[in-house]
Amino acid sequence: MQTSVTPTHCPYCALQCGMNLTPVPDGGGSVVEVTERADFPVNRGALCGKGRTAPALLSSAVRLTSPLVRRAGVLEPAGWDEALDRIAEGLSRTRTEHGPDACGVFGGGGLTNEKAYTLGKFARVALGTSQIDYNGRFCMSSAAAGGIKAFGLDRGLPFPLEDIPRTGCVILVGSNLVETMPPALRYLTELRENGGKLIVVDPRRTRTAEQADLHLAPRPGTDLALALGLLHLVVAEGRTDEAYIQERTSGWEEARAAAMAHWPEYVERITGVSVPQLRETVRLFCEPESAMVLTARGPEQQSKGTDTVGAWINLCLATGRAGRPFSGYGCLTGQGNGQGGREHGQKADQLPGYRKLDDPAARRHVAEVWGVDPDSLPGPGRSAYELLDAMGTDIRALLLMASNPVVSAPRAAHIEERLRSLDFLAVADVVLSETAELADVVLPVTQWAEETGTTTNLEGRVLLRRQAITPPDGIRSDLHVMHELAARLGVEKGFPTDPEEVFEELRRASAGGPADYSGITYRRLAEENGVFWPCPLEPDGSAAQEAERAGEAGEGGAPHAPGAVATGRPAGGAASGGRSATGTDGVADVVAGAGPAGTDAGPTGSGAAPAGAHPGTPRLFLDRFATPDGRARFVAVSHRPLAEEPDDEYPVLLTTGRVVSQYQSGAQTRRVDELNAAAPGPFVELHPRLAERLGAVEGEPLAVVSRRGRAVAPARITTSIRPDTVFMPFHWPGAGRANTLTNPALDPTSRMPEFKACAVRLERVEQDERAEPAAPERTG
Repeated sequence: MQTSVTPTHCPYCALQCGMNLTPVPDGGGSVVEVTERADFPVNRGALCGKGRTAPALLSSAVRLTSPLVRRAGVLEPAGWDEALDRIAEGLSRTRTEHGPDACGVFGGGGLTNEKAYTLGKFARVALGTSQIDYNGRFCMSSAAAGGIKAFGLDRGLPFPLEDIPRTGCVILVGSNLVETMPPALRYLTELRENGGKLIVVDPRRTRTAEQADLHLAPRPGTDLALALGLLHLVVAEGRTDEAYIQERTSGWEEARAAAMAHWPEYVERITGVSVPQLRETVRLFCEPESAMVLTARGPEQQSKGTDTVGAWINLCLATGRAGRPFSGYGCLTGQGNGQGGREHGQKADQLPGYRKLDDPAARRHVAEVWGVDPDSLPGPGRSAYELLDAMGTDIRALLLMASNPVVSAPRAAHIEERLRSLDFLAVADVVLSETAELADVVLPVTQWAEETGTTTNLEGRVLLRRQAITPPDGIRSDLHVMHELAARLGVEKGFPTDPEEVFEELRRASAGGPADYSGITYRRLAEENGVFWPCPLEPDGSAAQEAERAGEAGEGGAPHAPGAVATGRPAGGAASGGRSATGTDGVADVVAGAGPAGTDAGPTGSGAAPAGAHPGTPRLFLDRFATPDGRARFVAVSHRPLAEEPDDEYPVLLTTGRVVSQYQSGAQTRRVDELNAAAPGPFVELHPRLAERLGAVEGEPLAVVSRRGRAVAPARITTSIRPDTVFMPFHWPGAGRANTLTNPALDPTSRMPEFKACAVRLERVEQDERAEPAAPERTG
């Protein structure tokens, strides 16, 4: 057994924290040991409980170890050839009988860049279908759409995390960062230690809101009105940056007129945020020389999410807080490869390099790399929810990888029924998820520590995950699965199983696109601790000069670098020593993490780009935006109500979210005993006044009912939530499944469902009507 230490990255959230892995004997437990990796600048060795316990999923006691095929209605172990043959037969039969678009493909934001790229190619070349999308549509699509509208480019953060402590003010909208990505807490702590101000916008007083200088608790679904009201006050108080607006933006007059219709008292009535709080927010945001707005799922998972993101971007543009050092708008991407996963072709309308599928030049470029006729590539297909909703009717067979829509999709009971109605369902996953349980064929695939591949974190930093151990017998990689299926479908070439070979092809396919990886290699990723995209193969012969100017940017703060983007390296403080503490709730793990957030590790970590190579782009937009004229675009937007407002029958608003010790649909974290002990099951959080009206009792079962279904979970009574709102975490299946309730109303641009607010009523239930136990049969 290999015994050397392997530097790699966590399999969970978009921080992609660095960690070291050392193989240890299995014995039914972990097969690698996690230790801190202090050289990686994002987390400096700190890990949350999920990252620290990630090796538990590598044990054969909790994972899939053999393909499964359904015989006489029961999933039974089978050999790989039989399982792959069945999948190929199911897809081929469907394609022959109903056409290629009757075959659907559904991916995930946890797939590596190599897998996401190959999955998009597999759908369009091997299957010939337009029907491919992925679960990242449910996460970052509204922020992506808003960023593209305003800036011409979508990258979650246009600056490194290390810039956050050096700004003057951060408005954090709809993010419980302390629980969803605990190692990032250090950035907020350092911000305040440096004299900066933190404003948190959330209908709940979360552990993140407790860190804030000012907490705004708007009614769910009113973030758009809130942003417009703040912009109104910026204009009324004369705080706009007129020179910046004139020199670097377009569309201001229309956006200003729209904002001026949202006067403070009107916004207070809509949001519940008082006029004095609105004015204080504007003061804290506008007085420093620099400031940021960071959004997450709260404002984005709405049927008006794209407009809401646009309104917050407008606030940044009007005050000159975008494309300047230590300022800007950013999205806190959620899934592990949520950024890279939306760049290289597994979206319904996309080709690698963030190219558009309906762009003839993009089709020609990618078709040449793939060795196919551009006219053979199908056009854009359905978005994620629309694809899932079409199952059993237009979509008759589905290949699903790294997703669990039975738990994670809105209107989940309906989606479960749609999955059951398919003629054929194949799932590739590491565990037997609730969705895999419905499949005709289930394939066990390798995990993060058993394979090499790249991910792109929320900063746009491309990273190399390294294989630390050999997977168990009977386990194959997703790349192997697609290679074998493509061959069985008649495409014997073009689907390599070696991840570096795939990445080399991805480099060529992305070259010249918005997300250009062509200058990135595995060797550079290993030596430089990651590289920020865009990173073209050859900048224009001035790479050394650009690198030198990049160093000047952080020192002097001056715009630099030609083109749509620019790099910069802020000066940093000396790293402090120390080791990360441990704790079962995930937050305690990172409080004593090693090194301050602003530590100067360089914009790409510990190494420098090779001579003559593009250095990568840690900071975007310092000279110009990625629009044709180089100007950022204001978007005129106005408040509108939720798709489903409360009424007499459903008088309360439900909002959903995560807890610190579980992750996404919980398919993995619910199999880790330590995490289950900290977060054993679903709950309904409600205010004491609402509880009193209902006669609800702490810990007793409470039913939450929407127009789509009913969920039951224990009551958790707290003053940290608005009296007109209840909260449920969405990690569990069964009776406590929060997404049974949520509304699939879609944003017209991003096609994001309205997860974050729907109308419900609450009912007391009998003692025996409780949520199903959270833990699955197999735990470890």
